[in-house]
Amino acid sequence: MVKSVDTADLKSADSKKSCRFDSGLGHHQFSYFDDQNLIILRIKLLFSLLLLSFCTGIFAADTLSFECKRSEKDYVEEYEMKISPATKTQKGKVYLDDRDLDQSDANGNQVVKSIILSQANILILIDAQFDPENILGVPYSAGQVSTQISLNRTNGKLKKVEVIQGGILGATMGDGTHFSEEVCLPSKSN
Repeated sequence: MVKSVDTADLKSADSKKSCRFDSGLGHHQFSYFDDQNLIILRIKLLFSLLLLSFCTGIFAADTLSFECKRSEKDYVEEYEMKISPATKTQKGKVYLDDRDLDQSDANGNQVVKSIILSQANILILIDAQFDPENILGVPYSAGQVSTQISLNRTNGKLKKVEVIQGGILGATMGDGTHFSEEVCLPSKSN
C-alpha cells in the first residue's frame, strides 16, 4: 500500500527553525596551521629530509662485502664479492677477490652497467664483449655476454642469468641463456 504525501507541506516548512545543524560562526580564532606553526612545521620537515638524505648517503657509500660459494658437480669455488655503490663522483663497482669487474684490454672489455640496492635485494647488470681470438690453434669468433645478477640479502641466494652469444664461451657452453645459483652471505667483517 502506497501513501500519498502532500508536497506542499514539505515545501512550506520553515527552513531556519527545522534545521538542527548549527554551523557556528564559520571561523575559529585558533588554527593549528597559522603562520608561526606552519613555519615551524616546514623547518621540522626540512630538517628531517636533510637528516634522512645525509644518513642515506652515508650508508649508500659503504662497501658491501659477501663471502660467496659456487658449486657445480664436484667443483666448489669460494670467493669474496665486494660491491661499492655509486656516489656523486664515482660509478658503482663490483670486485671479485679484489679484482675490479670493469676490465678492458686488447681482447675485449667488461663493464658493470648498473647496481641497484634495496633493503632486500641487490641487482647487478654486467656486459662483456670479446674480440675474435685463437687459443692453442683453435680460432674463436667475437662474442658477448650479458649477465644479470640478483642477490637476496635476506637468504643469501644469488641468481645469475647469462646470455651468451659467440666467442669461446658460446663454443664451450653454448649460445643462449644460462641460469645458475650461488650462495653469498654477508662477510663477518660487515
